[in-house]
Amino acid sequence: MDAEQQAARFRELHQQVCAEIGKVLVGQQAVVDGALCGLLTGGHILLEGVPGLGKTLLVRTLGQVTQLSFSRVQFTPDLMPADIVGTNLLQQDEHGGRRFAFSRGPVFAQILLADEINRATPKTQSALLEAMQEQQVTVGGTAYPLPEPYVVLATQNPIDLEGTYPLPEAQLDRFLLKLQVPFPPAADLAQILDRTTGAVPEPPQAVLDGPTILSLRQTVREAVYVQPAVRDYAIRLIVNSHPELDTPSAQVKEFVRFGASPRGGQALLLAAKVRALLAGRFNVAVDDLRAVAPDALRHRLILNFEGDAAGVSSDQVIDDLLAVTPTPAQVG
Repeated sequence: MDAEQQAARFRELHQQVCAEIGKVLVGQQAVVDGALCGLLTGGHILLEGVPGLGKTLLVRTLGQVTQLSFSRVQFTPDLMPADIVGTNLLQQDEHGGRRFAFSRGPVFAQILLADEINRATPKTQSALLEAMQEQQVTVGGTAYPLPEPYVVLATQNPIDLEGTYPLPEAQLDRFLLKLQVPFPPAADLAQILDRTTGAVPEPPQAVLDGPTILSLRQTVREAVYVQPAVRDYAIRLIVNSHPELDTPSAQVKEFVRFGASPRGGQALLLAAKVRALLAGRFNVAVDDLRAVAPDALRHRLILNFEGDAAGVSSDQVIDDLLAVTPTPAQVG
């Protein structure tokens, strides 16, 4: 299969998945595209929005249309690490002997929904770090690999912060994208009410399976070219997000404590490659990078006290960063 056929297959399958999700979820196309971007690049996704906007529904539906094993964990303050990764249990065999056997936790699924992840204690949150980065968990000195493909989709509520524990920077950096889930417009709200108070809608059909997803991930990485000038623009965005460096952004200098890590650059390029493929192109454009920059960087820019006190958002800083960072055309 040549590159043209791979790209056409990528777009066709993406459209089919979106159509099946649309049978259940109304609107929120940008959020759906972001979640699929994580699935098709091997990146984890953080969904932020007030309750009732369909975050959990989206992830559950994604599990239905992909033929992947799905698991949901409702994070609470009393949740323990062993409740997620599993633990060694003492078992008795048919001969009366006793031995320890590992009982797998819900993390051993291909799609893991970490619902309200910021309600768990830091100790429990950190239990996901190894799973997200290494795709394995270690219990009792033994490493247990997680199934392929594997992706974590976590949700958090930005308003009700009582009794919550903000995710540490190291864990936030493991998420490819942070997606803001907006309140639906009136037209979408009308469809939601009609669907949820009338006849039961048709269930979504499975479109993707594990081997197909792994093949599509390879297409993203190999079929789309990044010109050096475009790659250098992504590098400038990352470098200019650091206040201690010679950044042209006044808002970065004034309101940012820590800038984006190299993982931010990886997220920019991978998400931009997906966007280019969906547009029928085999090269990443500057507009692709600028379009995905808010989702790729908003959780990687850590604001300082002045930024918090002034009520500045990471998205405002990113807007300023994009405005003052020269594009390849302006540089050369």
